[in-house]
Amino acid sequence: MNGFNFYGLGDFVKHYDFKDKRKNTQSYIVYMLNRVMQMFEYDGLPDTIPKRMIELYTMVNGHSVVVKHNDNLYVCFGGFAGEPDEYYMPKQYIIANPYLKLFKTFTIDEDCVLIKNDSMLYGLMPMFNRYASALVENDITMNMVDINSRVAALIDARDDATKVSAEKFIKDIEDGKNGIIASSAFFDGLHSQPYSEHTYQLLTELIEYHQYMKASWFNELGLNANYNMKREAITADESQLNDDMLLPLIDDMLECRKIAVDKINTMFGTNISVSFGSTWEDNMEELEASQSLLEAQIDNLEGGDNDDTDSSEADVPSNDDGERDNE
Repeated sequence: MNGFNFYGLGDFVKHYDFKDKRKNTQSYIVYMLNRVMQMFEYDGLPDTIPKRMIELYTMVNGHSVVVKHNDNLYVCFGGFAGEPDEYYMPKQYIIANPYLKLFKTFTIDEDCVLIKNDSMLYGLMPMFNRYASALVENDITMNMVDINSRVAALIDARDDATKVSAEKFIKDIEDGKNGIIASSAFFDGLHSQPYSEHTYQLLTELIEYHQYMKASWFNELGLNANYNMKREAITADESQLNDDMLLPLIDDMLECRKIAVDKINTMFGTNISVSFGSTWEDNMEELEASQSLLEAQIDNLEGGDNDDTDSSEADVPSNDDGERDNE
């Protein structure tokens, strides 16, 4: 019995097609969505609102809404409608959910709560498409370079007999046999041109570019992935150079969710809370610990300076003592 078929994997074990850009871009995006599903943790969500659907709707579309329907709370996605307010922000939200038989225009902050993924209601898909497309293109290039590296030289055979002899010679080498050249005519009719001299250097550069794009993508999402291109070891300070860029976007995303959760609790009487989860929570704790340590070191340095100042002032005799000494 085929092991793959036994486990139900037979239909999925296929040769990977590097040239299928659309499918491969989608794969990169889906795998990244799998990761960011763990970015936030919710407490107190009703059974009718799965955390997965809140994040999927909000991250992909840039926004979603929580509504009450048949005495249950649901998270839905749709589109903005109606006349905007004085700051040109939408005031209405259209939902069409066939399963719930819910086809209605809601008024934001009156009978529904808008959940923003970010302050600009932009979502993560534009970023994901950019990085995924770049990685797919680089995958294709690396695959082409890898295949071309098999060709050490281009062989030029001047006649059919030389071509047959060259093919037999290469086949013998592939089969582990000693290739034997029968006559000098083989050399006279055969020429070769070096082909893949710089493949190793090019492949190294492509791998570095790939790592840079992946690390930049992770950094945008608050995950500290180092993309320092130095060949030698890096210092701890160098590894922390990009800490500051990790925070702004994910802080904005958390703030938008906290605002929405507060409105949901007020409008519908729930007790929901949201915070960072998984690796993002660990990163925040590490950054806060590093900040606290830095502040303590600064306080110690300032305290040491004050002690030096006090001791130096204590060594200076007063004017009265000086006058008595002079007397």
